[in-house]
Amino acid sequence: MTAALDRLRTQYDLVVIEGAGAAVEPNLRVGDLVNLPVALYAQSPVLLVGDIDRGGVFAHLLGTLDLLAPDERALVRGFILNKFRGDTNLLTPALTFIAQRTGIPVLGVVPYLRDLHIAEEDSVALDTRRSADALPAIDIAVVRLPHISNFDDFDALALEAGVRVRFIARVEDLAQPDAIILPGTKSTIADLEFLSRSGLAAAIHARAHQGSAIVGLCGGYQMLGTVIRDPRHVESERDEIPGLGLLPVETIFESEKATEQVQARIRADCAFLQAIHGQTIQGYEIHMGHTTSAAPFLQITQRGPDGVSDADGAVDESGHIFGTYLHGIFDNANFRRAWLNSLRPHPTSSQSLADVRAREYDRLGDAVRAAVNMEMLRSLIDG
Repeated sequence: MTAALDRLRTQYDLVVIEGAGAAVEPNLRVGDLVNLPVALYAQSPVLLVGDIDRGGVFAHLLGTLDLLAPDERALVRGFILNKFRGDTNLLTPALTFIAQRTGIPVLGVVPYLRDLHIAEEDSVALDTRRSADALPAIDIAVVRLPHISNFDDFDALALEAGVRVRFIARVEDLAQPDAIILPGTKSTIADLEFLSRSGLAAAIHARAHQGSAIVGLCGGYQMLGTVIRDPRHVESERDEIPGLGLLPVETIFESEKATEQVQARIRADCAFLQAIHGQTIQGYEIHMGHTTSAAPFLQITQRGPDGVSDADGAVDESGHIFGTYLHGIFDNANFRRAWLNSLRPHPTSSQSLADVRAREYDRLGDAVRAAVNMEMLRSLIDG
């Protein structure tokens, strides 16, 4: 961790260090690598940001300060309140109080921005995600695995008019979707066992035989295969576990994680892939293990700066079931349009999720710049 930070500091004039979760959790302090220990190593000024929309933000900030060690607290140079709804003048007494109580200034109050289409940082956001009230033209059910990861893979689908993306964790909520997606996971074997235990595995098989499209991304792709082998016991004490058997692939876990930006070409021409055969798509890989496929539909043309070319993914002859290691595959407008139209003929957008993200981050940046005392922030940066 320190080597990575040192390397970044030699390459850039400014490095922003973002913590993960709360700044201090007494039960996690011993193994904490991502919060105040990083700031202590860097001797960086610290800003505490509180979510006022959830309530109790001033107690949270004061409680955090109280739990910090003296050398950690000495680094805290300012507070920022986030997601405030209403007139900021109403907060003046509280802002004055906390500044006087702690000797630490409040740099700003950032407003709550509605319908901000940026990537969520934590799966807790799925708890408040709403589904469309009207019955959509295309209904997509994403299985909310206990260890779900990379759930922003489906943001481009959710932005399409007439497409509903639902996150479900129970058989009772599955209904009759046009497509079921098994997403990425931090623990493939544990989540595969969850599918069996919850009855979702049997339900997915039933929907597949009824004609629903089934998609697996990364760990979900591994689950769709015939077997997952774990000879090094990376995830389990078992040497192997049977997969769902919906795709002709076998996976073996390895100790090193693959993390690469990827460019690929559509090599298969069955079903919906025929319309985009030979076209290029982009994505990224972040996974443990190697999967051998008897029916790959992608040819990796570039992996990282110097990566070799090889095949990826698998698809059945009907095109209803496919899997791939490529995260962000639906961000590609050509692939997204072809797949959605295979579910049901439907006018789809050609807008790029990258363009949407750029526009929304600009919107967020403008709001933060207007709400925060930038002169004070610059003085903290200049040290």
